Amino acid sequence: SYQMNSTTGTNGQIVAGGAGAGNTNTQLNLPWGISYLPTISNYLYITNNNGHSVMRWIPGASSGQFIAGTPGTSGSNATSLNTPMGIRVDSFLNMFIVDYGNHRVQMFCYNSTTATTIAGTGTSGNSATQLNYPRGIAFDSSMNLYISDASNRRIQKFVKL
Repeated sequence: SYQMNSTTGTNGQIVAGGAGAGNTNTQLNLPWGISYLPTISNYLYITNNNGHSVMRWIPGASSGQFIAGTPGTSGSNATSLNTPMGIRVDSFLNMFIVDYGNHRVQMFCYNSTTATTIAGTGTSGNSATQLNYPRGIAFDSSMNLYISDASNRRIQKFVKL
């Protein structure tokens, strides 16, 4: 259990951001999703929802690095994001990002700034191939992808090929 703000526990520590909202490498802009694999990488991967970007940040460092999207600018091409939410990073450090405003899930291979759309079409809808404001993602042990398709009020499963 976690004991927060009690006489026997500890207070939280700022490990990323804390310099106000913004789109510089020392700020977070409505951080939403977070992924951390300390056995593989010492980085926190953070979606900047209002900043339309993803940052990589060593916990406790004074700044991070933008690694996906254009800070402060939304877009719909393969290098852009629009209100990113959920994020998962796999053991190869590939990033899977829920691109909420573009109704899709994007995969950025390790060290690439160009993504591949792996779910959704970029247009909202309720068919089996479409998403409508997705929010979160998860993978099972076979790397099948589960997406919370929020405005369609459903969870979709996409089988790994």
